[in-house]
Amino acid sequence: MAITASAVQELRKITNAGMMACKKALTETEGDVEAAVKLLREKGIVKSAGRSDRETSEGLIATHVAEDGSSGVLVEVNCETDFVAKNEAFGAFVSDITKTIANSDANDTEAATTLSYGDGTVQDALGAKFSELGEVIKIKQLVRYTAAGNGAVASYIHMGGKVGVLLELGAENADTKGTDGFKELSRDICLHIAASNPAGLTRDDIDASTIEEEKEISRKQLIAEGKPEQIIEKILIGKINKFYSESCLVDQAFVKDDKVSISELLAAKGKELGDTLSIVRFTRFNIGA
Repeated sequence: MAITASAVQELRKITNAGMMACKKALTETEGDVEAAVKLLREKGIVKSAGRSDRETSEGLIATHVAEDGSSGVLVEVNCETDFVAKNEAFGAFVSDITKTIANSDANDTEAATTLSYGDGTVQDALGAKFSELGEVIKIKQLVRYTAAGNGAVASYIHMGGKVGVLLELGAENADTKGTDGFKELSRDICLHIAASNPAGLTRDDIDASTIEEEKEISRKQLIAEGKPEQIIEKILIGKINKFYSESCLVDQAFVKDDKVSISELLAAKGKELGDTLSIVRFTRFNIGA
């Protein structure tokens, strides 16, 4: 009998087994999903029904950037325990999956799982790792950057794969991205993002509701302190500017030199390189977040 795609998807959802393994099991059981689950368990591909619902809050973040900086990906692969996350074989697997994604045009996790990998797909490989390690392995999220104009993509992995950053740094001159100064700046900004966890690139990236909430909290504190009503609004302006300086990447104090903001760092490095530099975008992943 013909095995439908919906039946394969249903079995995959129940077991987290690979697509080819699910299709084969359904073929052998003539489309009986329950029997297919049992068959997969008997073969050791699935250790228990419903296992795919277990929490996957550990894992690794990996990155792969093209040698010329033209593109790059940041990928988070989750597992159930820190023990597996620290496993050398698991780390090699995550690195290999990340390279596979980087060398494709996949822009989301669903597309990533259908990529060819070994004798099957990435999803088949995830299912095989489940059988090997006894834990659910999932690609939680991924992001892909392709640099526009004369800019370049850079990345940084922090805390042994617990935090990862992908950055696109812009330039106006074609030769700038190949200089040591530009590459050093890219690494420094990635490191800064990993350490400081900015809420957005500029003030425009901070939700108005967040600002209003901060104002309300500060206003109540000032009232409780007995501050006169006529000066509260002036004080609030200073407090909100401080909030922006702590939350927006371009306004933050550089982690390697807190007397310089990121925007000042960009301007100084641009002047040194004879160019105008800008942060186009960034993404920061944190395991379990």
